[in-house]
Amino acid sequence: MTGPGLAVVIPAHNEVAYLPRYLPTVLASLSRWEETSGEQGEVIVVDNASTDATADMAASFGVRVISESVRSIGRVRNSGAAATNSRRLFFTDADVALPMEAISAAAAAMDAGAVGGAIPPLYTPKRLGARLLCAYWDHYRAAHGGAQGVAQFVTAAAFKEVGGYRDDLFMSEDIDFFTRLTTHGRATTAPVAILDDLRVRPSTRRYDQWSSLRMLWWQNPVTARLRLGSARMWRHWYETTVR
Repeated sequence: MTGPGLAVVIPAHNEVAYLPRYLPTVLASLSRWEETSGEQGEVIVVDNASTDATADMAASFGVRVISESVRSIGRVRNSGAAATNSRRLFFTDADVALPMEAISAAAAAMDAGAVGGAIPPLYTPKRLGARLLCAYWDHYRAAHGGAQGVAQFVTAAAFKEVGGYRDDLFMSEDIDFFTRLTTHGRATTAPVAILDDLRVRPSTRRYDQWSSLRMLWWQNPVTARLRLGSARMWRHWYETTVR
């Protein structure tokens, strides 16, 4: 039996308030790709130990919902990938709005020979300090060839080859994944594609509700490398996410 041509994997922990705002943009982008490609895709929401009605809310949109009880973002993404036999994977978050062209552009890049890639984010927080921090990270990622996990895509073959996301990392697992994917692409003469003409729009809930100093502590090149495998070190990021 032929599987879906592309699967969108969305980790979700207590996202009942955000799914109605952002999931429709994913469905619209997938629908656009289905119309132009003639293929069928699917959306898989991975309910990650939610204590609210996240699973029911996702199901109300007609998407597949699976469960992953372990609170590890890498493991959650891997669980979503393992639940599909699609040959293309697109990873995004439950609070990210996709432009209509996002999935079509990602699929076209993979069909043209890329092992995967990413769409950069556009954050628009309210405070100047937060905006400057976001601008710094945009520059840092562009200068170092990195890509944030809010919108990463990869062929299923390359995902398997690089071993997926590391589930022992509680932060920067997306940077680690993209670094390994880039190395794999170079070794196989298949590039990664950064779709700079597009932007996804993540929510700015942390930037708007956490102080600029708190965000600066958790989002700087030094802290972002500290004890990445320690659940205790990163418990504040996981357990106190603004909802």
